[in-house]
Amino acid sequence: MSITDTFDCNGEEVIKAKNNVRMIEDFPDTLLVVFSAKVCNLFLGKYDATQIGALFAGGREFPIYRFAYRGMKLGFFHTALGGAASAALLEEVIALGAEKLLYFGSCGALHSEIAEGRLLVPTAAYRDEGVSYHYAEASDYLEIETASALMQILDDMHIAYHATKTWTTDAFYRETRSNLEKRRAGGCGVVEMECASIMAVGQFRKKKVYQFLYAADCLADSDWDKRILGNMPADMRERILLVAIEAATRL
Repeated sequence: MSITDTFDCNGEEVIKAKNNVRMIEDFPDTLLVVFSAKVCNLFLGKYDATQIGALFAGGREFPIYRFAYRGMKLGFFHTALGGAASAALLEEVIALGAEKLLYFGSCGALHSEIAEGRLLVPTAAYRDEGVSYHYAEASDYLEIETASALMQILDDMHIAYHATKTWTTDAFYRETRSNLEKRRAGGCGVVEMECASIMAVGQFRKKKVYQFLYAADCLADSDWDKRILGNMPADMRERILLVAIEAATRL
């Protein structure tokens, strides 16, 4: 049996997320989830948020916040980087009661015409990681079931975006030129580290997990162009955060 054929559809988990979390009263139904500490700090500086609990992984605390926006109670969570870590924390916030989650974070552009800061909605994720094979039947791509609904929300908000396939890899330093060309030939416009993993968890658990990305660095040419990676202008970061919050109210 191939290592990718590990999906045990009816098997019961030995370790259950609900047994590894402390329940939180009145847990928000809808959660915004970020990967960036700078976006998290921006959020905490602009919105009146209350910490209602935390998750723990690798000796680190991941606070969970609740806040109100346009009369709606929402949650906010700064998750860990990488498919395995973010998927495990997703399992735990689902166990706490999350039903709808909107993830947003940076990605690398595989085409030079994808401008820095451009919003992107992944429609399918190439599964170059391990987590998704435990949550869905083996396939090259995982189709993202919530993509069309998120695109409709952004259309209604008159927010420009680009729909694309994404390459999810858990080997950041093994994004080789030949593999990049294969992924690009297959229709992937961007590369990141979590999409296939978190979407597989959400679809398996029957929760609505949405994600949009924004282009940071660019891998299209022979030289890596860092662009705004790690140094996004504050006004751009603020606009993206506001788009995410507005979109979350419409999920």
